[in-house]
Amino acid sequence: MRYGVFYFGSIEMADVQNGQWLPAGQRRASREEVWHATERLLELGVLAEELGYDSYWLAEHHFQHEGYEVVPNSLMLEANLVARTQRIQVGAMFNIVPQWHPLRLAEDFSTLLNLSGGRAVLGVGRGTVPRELRSLALHQADIHLAEGDARAAADEQNREVFAEYMEIIRTALANETFSYKGKFFEFPPPGTTGPDGPVETLSLLPGPLHPVDIWQAVTSPPTLSYAAEVGHGCVWWNQHHSFIESQWKRYAELYAEHHGVELRPGEKRILVLPFHIGDTHEQAWTTGRRGHDEFWNLLAPFGWSRGYMGPDGKPAPPGLVPTLEESTAQKTWAVGTAEEVAEVVAHHRDALGLEHLVLFPHFPGHTYDMAADQMRRFAEDVVPMLG
Repeated sequence: MRYGVFYFGSIEMADVQNGQWLPAGQRRASREEVWHATERLLELGVLAEELGYDSYWLAEHHFQHEGYEVVPNSLMLEANLVARTQRIQVGAMFNIVPQWHPLRLAEDFSTLLNLSGGRAVLGVGRGTVPRELRSLALHQADIHLAEGDARAAADEQNREVFAEYMEIIRTALANETFSYKGKFFEFPPPGTTGPDGPVETLSLLPGPLHPVDIWQAVTSPPTLSYAAEVGHGCVWWNQHHSFIESQWKRYAELYAEHHGVELRPGEKRILVLPFHIGDTHEQAWTTGRRGHDEFWNLLAPFGWSRGYMGPDGKPAPPGLVPTLEESTAQKTWAVGTAEEVAEVVAHHRDALGLEHLVLFPHFPGHTYDMAADQMRRFAEDVVPMLG
């Protein structure tokens, strides 16, 4: 099995470490705190390779003055990181596609892919944060937090924008020359001329010299169907283990229908698992609970807990703020001794035929020294138990 590491890129929060709580909207990160986190993220990418991890992932978020996710362009950090490493694969969970001009994202990723010697993968998502989408999206792709008709309409528009952008990105990366006409874009634009007359095609420079590997976040049946149809790999996290198992198997069925290829049980699928290891169960839960609760302090309003199972066995109703007890019972988080964490990983490995597990070792508020310690503990104490 391959192991990776994923970082949000949160600043260190002393009040969380002391067991206190501050509403997310009242936080204000300094520029020094943000840059400290940025430098530590690069250092930990190097450490991940030294510890034997196979992949290293960063998020893309903008304008988060609260300090939870402070990397606006993961591709730039990954370009720095591949110059410091020799082997580890790098990627984003996720580049928010509607916030980019599709050809600029294709160019930037192709440059990173070539600089890395083929070690970069393209992680793509539709977005979760209104302040980002509304400020950066070229065609007003949006997302609404409240349930209802407005949310459904925004989601439909977002999917349409995302699908066209991704078609452009895949087309530009796969062809020496290309043209495209869709609802939102036409390339080249009508009436474009050059020294030799009308411009009828474009060429992406630099073009990729290595295979392009695309991964997408999956949180709903429509996304699962789309990803299987276009051939994107899929990433799951923060969902009840039985929901993931069902979607995991359904992806393979859909992929075979579209591409005529039978996938291995874990092929083209990644599971992300937040974890925290302590010397004792009690120690792990005391420290882990603080970071877990701060995680949901940030993300519960965005509906991230929809993947949890409610008391009726169906997806949890909107607004759930999970407790650590719920997160561990549903096997979405692993917190405890090394033996307890290994037990959760072994469950997913056996249930899914897992081939690529990505760990989330840095809970919001925790220090980066704590994150480095967690990476070491997992690599040195948990991996040997899994064989």
